[in-house]
Amino acid sequence: MKIAIVAESFLPHMNGVTNSVLRVLDHLRSRGDDVIVIAPDTAWVFGHALQDPTPPQGPSDAELGVPVHRLPSLPLSGYSKVRVAAGTVSRVKRILADFGPEVVHVASPFVLGWRAIQAAQELGLPTVSIYQTEVPTYAGRYGMPILEDVLWQRVREIHEASTVNLVPSTFARAQLQGLGVRRVRLWRRGVDAQRFNPARRDAALRAEIAPGGERIVGFVGRLAAEKQVEDLARLGAIPGVKLAIVGDGPLRADLERRLPNAHFAGFRSGDDLGRHVASFDVFVHPGEAETFCQTIQEAMAARVPVVAVGRGGPLDLVDPSRTGWLYAPGDLASLEAHVRDLVGDDAKRAAFADAALASVQGRTWEALGEELVGHYERAIEMNRRYLGQTARAILRLYA
Repeated sequence: MKIAIVAESFLPHMNGVTNSVLRVLDHLRSRGDDVIVIAPDTAWVFGHALQDPTPPQGPSDAELGVPVHRLPSLPLSGYSKVRVAAGTVSRVKRILADFGPEVVHVASPFVLGWRAIQAAQELGLPTVSIYQTEVPTYAGRYGMPILEDVLWQRVREIHEASTVNLVPSTFARAQLQGLGVRRVRLWRRGVDAQRFNPARRDAALRAEIAPGGERIVGFVGRLAAEKQVEDLARLGAIPGVKLAIVGDGPLRADLERRLPNAHFAGFRSGDDLGRHVASFDVFVHPGEAETFCQTIQEAMAARVPVVAVGRGGPLDLVDPSRTGWLYAPGDLASLEAHVRDLVGDDAKRAAFADAALASVQGRTWEALGEELVGHYERAIEMNRRYLGQTARAILRLYA
C-alpha cells in the first residue's frame, strides 16, 4: 500500500501526535508499505535558520527510513517549539501527486492537515483523519476563549470533508458526532509493554527522587497550559508524598516556582521514561483537554494506579474504584482525597495497581496498526464507490 502521512505536529517536537505517527510508521515499515511524511519544518522559517532550533527528541528524518517533506513553518505564539506549517494547498497537492498514494493519513488536522484534505479532494484521493487534539479548548487555556466557537466550526468542516474519521475515545466520538460529523469510528492507541512494565521500577531512582522514602506521585507530559499541572500544587499538603514532574515546556520555570518541593526530571524518553513511570506509586493527570491520554495507559502498563480528571479520554481508561480514581473537572479537593486514599493504603494501592496492569493487556501497537490498515482499506473502497457514483451521474447528465 502507498500511504502519505500528513502530520500537523512532528519531530523533533515529541507529543501524543508525534508518538502515534512514529508508531504507525513502525508498523507500516514492518509490512513493507511505501510511505512518505509531510510535516512542518522546525529548523527553518521561510529559508532562514533559527537561532535556537528545537533540540532533537527522537530520530532524525534520515533515521526514520521514510522520505519526510518539510514545509515552511512559524512558531506558535507562546509555545515556540510547536510549529504551524505555512505550505499552500498547491504545494501539498504537488507532493501528493508526485508520490501517488492510495490513501492520505491526516494526523490531528487543523492547518496543514486541512490543506492536505483539500489537496486530496482535488486529486480524488481518500483521507483518513485522526481527531487527536482538542484545539478549540486549547484556545481557552491560552487566553482566547472568544475563538472557541469558530474553531469548533473549523473542526466540523475538516472532519466532515474527510472520507473516514478516527477518534481515540468515546468522549471524542461524541464530540464529533455532536458537531454533525459523519463517518466516525473508534481507533484507540496501543501501548509498548516492553518499555512500560513493572520490571523497570528502579530503587536507586526512587531514592534520588524521594530520599526520605516518600510515596512518589508522578505526572508525565508537556509543561503547557492545557495540561493544568499547576493543579497538582494541591497535593503539597499531603504528608509523606513527593511529587515528580517528568516533561518540559514553556511553563516549566513558572511551575518550578509554584511547586517548590516537587522533583522536576525534565524531558525523558525511551527506556529512561519507562524507568521513571514504573518508579511512581501513583500517577496523576489533571488536564481536562485529553482526547485519549496515552500516558495514563503507559502508567497502567507499568502497574501504577491512576488519579485523573473525569473528562475526555480518561473516562474510557480509568475504571473508578478498580484501576484508579476520576474526579470532576475543577474539584481539586477530590483530586487530593483520591491521592491520599491511594498513598495511605498499601493494600488498596497494590490491588488497584494489579487491576490497572491487567486492564491494558493485549493493547499492542501491532494490533492497533492492523486495525488502522483496515480503516485505510475501508476509506479506499468508500472513495472508489463515491468516484464511481459521481462519474455515472456526470454521464447521465450529458447523455
